[in-house]
Amino acid sequence: VQLQASGGGLVQAGGSLRLSCAVSGGTLSISNMGWFRQAPGKEREFLASMRLGTGRTYPPASVEARFIISGDKAKNTVYLQMNNLKPEDTAVYYCASGPNLSMVRVTSWGKGTLVTVSS
Repeated sequence: VQLQASGGGLVQAGGSLRLSCAVSGGTLSISNMGWFRQAPGKEREFLASMRLGTGRTYPPASVEARFIISGDKAKNTVYLQMNNLKPEDTAVYYCASGPNLSMVRVTSWGKGTLVTVSS
């Protein structure tokens, strides 16, 4: 299984970006996919995940959420829509797959994509 994240870049505070994670090879074996990020000097942080078969997300969708995960099963792609970005959102963003929706255990990592938010 290979995961390829893309869509990162430089954006001003308050702007939006949509990250994509394309899956290739062994897609039938993937149950859940998620997004993490790692800011400079900080530990990798879980953001959101989705169960591919049902579309269930974790944490549950919230109207207040700035980051929204979604997926296109036909394209074997998962997205992370990021709105109202803040400088503290600057990080390398990673997609991952795993057997649990909580993504407690990750079986595959994609290469990260850098998001830089300027103030």
